[in-house]
This record gives sequence, structure tokens and C-alpha cells, in this order.
Amino acid sequence: MLDLSRLRALHAVSVHGSVAAAAAALGYTPSAVSQQISKLERETGTTLLERRGRGVALTEEALHLADTAEQLLALVERAETVLEERRGLPTGRLSIGAFASAARGLLPDVLAGLNRDHPALDVRLTEVDPHISVDLVAKGVIDLAVAHDWDIAPLPAPEGVAQAVIGDDRCDLLVPEGHRLAGRKAVRREELAKERWICQPPGTVCHDWLVRTLRAAGYAPDIRHQAEENHTQLALLAAGLGVALIPRLGRGPLPAGVVAVRLDPVPVRRLYALWRTEAARRPAITAAVSALQAHGATVGLEQGLPGFDRARSDTGRAQNGPNT
Repeated sequence: MLDLSRLRALHAVSVHGSVAAAAAALGYTPSAVSQQISKLERETGTTLLERRGRGVALTEEALHLADTAEQLLALVERAETVLEERRGLPTGRLSIGAFASAARGLLPDVLAGLNRDHPALDVRLTEVDPHISVDLVAKGVIDLAVAHDWDIAPLPAPEGVAQAVIGDDRCDLLVPEGHRLAGRKAVRREELAKERWICQPPGTVCHDWLVRTLRAAGYAPDIRHQAEENHTQLALLAAGLGVALIPRLGRGPLPAGVVAVRLDPVPVRRLYALWRTEAARRPAITAAVSALQAHGATVGLEQGLPGFDRARSDTGRAQNGPNT
């Protein structure tokens, strides 16, 4: 008999690409994941991981086994969903992936409320980029994702993944105190062509949005400094090293020496909760999505801001919650 927890460990390595990343997603230590896979190798009499430089790679046999593990885990999820639905109460483990500012500005109170109201529910949070989290939901690695998109960069949601809007997050142009734009009530995008920019690294949603938006305004941004954390970007701003576009959620108070100016039109990103459609009946999913939507307004998220009236292809995706 193949042990399901060991198959889960192998599947996590196949999805995340390394033992360390799989361990972080599963909430284990890297040595624990390695031990699980070593035991699975002994059970199957097959080499599953091979050393490649400083990392590891799955053998062909491991890839086939990981595909089978994904199917088995989906079956287990269906069984757990049925049992939880029959009980009528949120129970079991619920893994949530969220991008950094949502994990900081939205999730703490939501998680505390779920722990308080549903003591039989084991909620676990992992910080991940929106591009990655949606794929992790689709593959069954996490149960629920909090992700976002921008008006010109829609969030791709694959077949079998449902979504509900949590709210809209405004973005401000932040400039150093004493900057030529610091006293303005509003600034248009075309006026920013000669600015030096501070933003997130390439490959992130915010970086891609900035480049695409300013190119649409007729120029490519001069990006001087890249930092993933908003607090690092704020420190660079306070030092007078450039300007930045930073959303309000999870940003916190502006430090001394930094001024917010409204950009016209106002950049807006929309936050979503995403889950597998097969798990939509889980009371845990329903409770978590409801808590996210309810708490969104208390942290400044708004509903129906301009910029998201574009036609979207939402076939098979819920728009208000798991039960729609």
C-alpha cells in the first residue's frame, strides 16, 4: 500500500520544484519531506529524486507517480467534502495562499475570526504570488487563494476554478516630500515619463502592470530600484530615490518624507477568492470566502470601482460566493 502522506510530499515537490519549497507549502521541515520521499522510494523500489546541481529533479517514474498522486488527492478531497457537508460545519484543514499585502492587511483578522468561530477548522496560510496561487488551487496544493488582477491585466482562472470578488483596492502615486508633484491634487500618467521608478521585480503582477500601463501612455518606465516588500519601497521613497505606485491594502501609514498623490485615472486592483469548483460545497470554503468578503470593507476595500467593467470570460466561475 502506498502511503498517502508520502504521495502528497512527492506531489508537492513536483508542483513547487524543490524540497524546500514543498516543505514550506506543506508546513513541514525540508528534512521531513525528504524522509517521506525516501520511504516512498523504499516502498516502490524506485529512485524518485535525482541530484541536479544544488537541487533535485523528479525521475520519469516520479513524474508518473506524481500525476497519480494528484488524482488520488482529488478523490480524497471529494470524500472529505462530502463528510464535511454532511456535518454541516467547517472542519478539517483549510490551506490558504495569499499575496504579500493581503496576507499582511487582510488575512490576520480573517484567520483569527475563523479560529474563534470554527474551532474544528485548521486554517493554514502561505504567502505566494497571485500568478502562482491560482495554479496551486487548480492542482489541489492549496484549498483557497486570495489573488488580484488589474484593469489591463486580467487574472487567468483555469477551468475547474471558481472565484468571488472580495473588493477593489485603490493605488496611489507616492513621491518624496519636496518632489515637483508633491503638492498636486492629481497627476496624469503622461506626466510621469521622466520619473525614476521604484517597483516590484519582473514577473510579479504589479511590475507587469506598471510596465504595460506606462507603455500604453507612450513611454517605458525608467525602473531604478526593485523590491518585493512595500516597506522597502517606502524606505527608498523616503530617501528620495524615485516614485512608486503602491496599493493601499497592507501599506500602513506613510513614513515621514513620503506624500501620496492621486493618479488620474486611479489605478485599481481587484481582489478575488478562488477555489476548486469540486470543493464549493465545503462549509469551510463558504465560511472563509464569507469572512474575506465581510472583512474586506473594514480594511478599506471598495466595491465596483471604475476600471473593471470590461467583458470577462467567467464561464463556470462563481461571482458572489461558493453557493452561487
